[in-house]
Amino acid sequence: MEVCRYVVLNPVRAKTTSHPRHYEWSSYQATAGTAQAFPCLTPDEILGHFAQRRAVAQEKYRDFVQDGIGSGSIWEELEGQSLLGVEGFAEGLRHLLSEKQQIREIPKGQRFAGRPTLEKLFARRISDKTARDQLIEKAVNEFGYSQMELAAFLDLHYSTISRILATAIGIAKVKT
Repeated sequence: MEVCRYVVLNPVRAKTTSHPRHYEWSSYQATAGTAQAFPCLTPDEILGHFAQRRAVAQEKYRDFVQDGIGSGSIWEELEGQSLLGVEGFAEGLRHLLSEKQQIREIPKGQRFAGRPTLEKLFARRISDKTARDQLIEKAVNEFGYSQMELAAFLDLHYSTISRILATAIGIAKVKT
């Protein structure tokens, strides 16, 4: 629904018009019930998300689009360069992507879609360096964050991150 609203609000964001009802090439009028739909346009699927009765659905659709005028871009919520949805949607798809994380032909941002943000990973302040270092290793090895991303986020030099990871690899070799 957010993408549908985004599309009909494109002329407003482009300052071509003040409201999508004034833009003649928009599907807004037909979906909102203010104009006849062209034969190629089927607004019923969109309206079905708002209510069963057409008139009620059209009113709710008009309100929904109106609420989107002046709001932020949907692209701010985009995860993994390709997923847009409610909280947890991308995380729910993460298991489908896990075996594809090593396929270099898939952009990194898409391979690691649904990964927790660095803000979430480091949500609580960690005073224990060992715990912090384990979290850094997990961020790189499990969630695909780069050493530079971690260094910038944690306000550390990238060589510090590199040493932490080298130490973690050395410890892993000793254990095996």
